[in-house]
Amino acid sequence: MRHTACSAGAWLATVTLAVTAATAADAPGAKFTLTSTDIAPGGTIAAAQVFNGFGCKGENVSPALSWSNAPAGTQSFALLVHDPDAPTGSGWWHWILYNIPAGTHSLPAGAGDAQKNLLPAGAIQGRTDFGSAGYGGPCPPPGKPHHYYFRLFALKVPKLDLPPDATAAFVAFNVHTQSLGSAELMGLYGR
Repeated sequence: MRHTACSAGAWLATVTLAVTAATAADAPGAKFTLTSTDIAPGGTIAAAQVFNGFGCKGENVSPALSWSNAPAGTQSFALLVHDPDAPTGSGWWHWILYNIPAGTHSLPAGAGDAQKNLLPAGAIQGRTDFGSAGYGGPCPPPGKPHHYYFRLFALKVPKLDLPPDATAAFVAFNVHTQSLGSAELMGLYGR
């Protein structure tokens, strides 16, 4: 009888420890986040980040970005900036950046300008819908403000092996297939 009680107690202790461990493992950890000192979440994008052309008179400077709490196993990052409201049927790609090393946690303002050499070694800027590589800021047609999504993806591979002339959609497809998780920042701009 005593042996059974001890076994039951040991079993109960084992089950309690297992449930406690599982609950701790399943509890949400620190959230993967993307922030900017230049764009407030849901806020209006400043003239410094707006495109200079097509009737817009901005400075076309990519915003400063920083991130934290990437998922375990992250081997690189990719940043995709997209306006789904653009009247094209498929939106507008404003910035494509991939092969960002896993040890990187921020990009300074202006990193999207290839002439400034502000990107981490190995990072590649893909071709946007402006027709060139690098950051192209908001410049919607007059009307309602558009939504600009800055999405940072944590990838399970150290690099994406893509052709240099890969379209934004092709890069995005590859990013999504290798993603461990993403963090998002959305800003608005209209004229």
